[in-house]
Amino acid sequence: MPSGTLPPETRNILDTLPSLIKKTFPIPGKFRSALPSDIAELSRLLTNGRGDRTLSYLGRPNLLSAYLHYFLPWNLYRLCLLIPHLDLCLSPQDTITDIGCGPLTFASALWIARPDLRNIPLEFFCIDRSSPALEAGKKFFAALSEGKSIWNIHPVREDIDFRQSKITCKVKPASLVCAVNVFNETYETISHNNVDGLKRMAANAAHLLRGLSSDNAFILTVEPGVPQSGHFISFLRESLPEHGLTPASPCTHTDPCPLTKKRWCHFAFETPDAPKELMRLSTAAGLPKERLVFSFLLARAGEKTSTAKTKAAESRVSAAKTKGEKTRVISDPFPLPDKLYGRYGCCSQGLVLLTGAKSRIERTASLSLVTPVFAAGQRDKKSGALIAEVL
Repeated sequence: MPSGTLPPETRNILDTLPSLIKKTFPIPGKFRSALPSDIAELSRLLTNGRGDRTLSYLGRPNLLSAYLHYFLPWNLYRLCLLIPHLDLCLSPQDTITDIGCGPLTFASALWIARPDLRNIPLEFFCIDRSSPALEAGKKFFAALSEGKSIWNIHPVREDIDFRQSKITCKVKPASLVCAVNVFNETYETISHNNVDGLKRMAANAAHLLRGLSSDNAFILTVEPGVPQSGHFISFLRESLPEHGLTPASPCTHTDPCPLTKKRWCHFAFETPDAPKELMRLSTAAGLPKERLVFSFLLARAGEKTSTAKTKAAESRVSAAKTKGEKTRVISDPFPLPDKLYGRYGCCSQGLVLLTGAKSRIERTASLSLVTPVFAAGQRDKKSGALIAEVL
């Protein structure tokens, strides 16, 4: 995975984040030495210690501090890798609703990664159940933008019932509705074998997101790059047509998702551009970050897919084209026989095994779009994927 994935301005701003956060949220000297252990504890609560986590965990000063100094900059880094790949068309006076926003993470990432939007008047409804996180987000965004932002940001304190798809606060229909690292707090409590439960959760999420959006809105969800997240997003995608939504990215097509329970759509990036101070903090907390991994789905509202169109798409001949088939790279590189390397990709024909020399496959970055040459309908015996060569 190549370095240099961030534009210079974005990288420069991310480099300043640790010092900006230190200045904005100073830690008294007697508590500073406890920061790495607080980060490790919060990481435990967010992963294998979820059962010990309360709904108000960010109301605890030490955990909020750990979040702001560690998880916030890493989440901003991750989003800044993703946002340039999203064709988000936002116009003056558009509304953005961010559910489970934490300390205004998405708004801050958009400010960093899309400098072309900074002078466009946008209205944000940033919804979270933690008042301390919202207050910290307001303070951080003001520091990040040096108090010069023309964006109108409304922090909204709200407990969102994700299982029942309920939200009681009144917000404007949004041109962009986003949920970043939100749904995993619910679906990770569902057994990995409970496919029906995960499907219901995804259907509820689609209903909730669509209910907050305008007629031609974008809907974005970003989740950790683990199997359960990939499966949730696949089921979320499956629920889109019912709400007049179609996948826009990373999908290159609107046909049923071709990935199976053994594979999931995720994107991984190495972290050579990460601020050195943040890397040192990661090491001190015992959480070295060699790469960032996430799954995501961007959808666009529009006309509902008709039954006839759906059946036509499903019955389409699956013979691979020899050229011109855009394929999204969706996995890490791995070795193949005969000194070749591969990555999995996805296109309208289904799952694709992209092959080539090691150097070429490693340069074919995660999340990129390629136009490979298909091997006359040949399939990989192990995965069933169509075989194609990256030129």
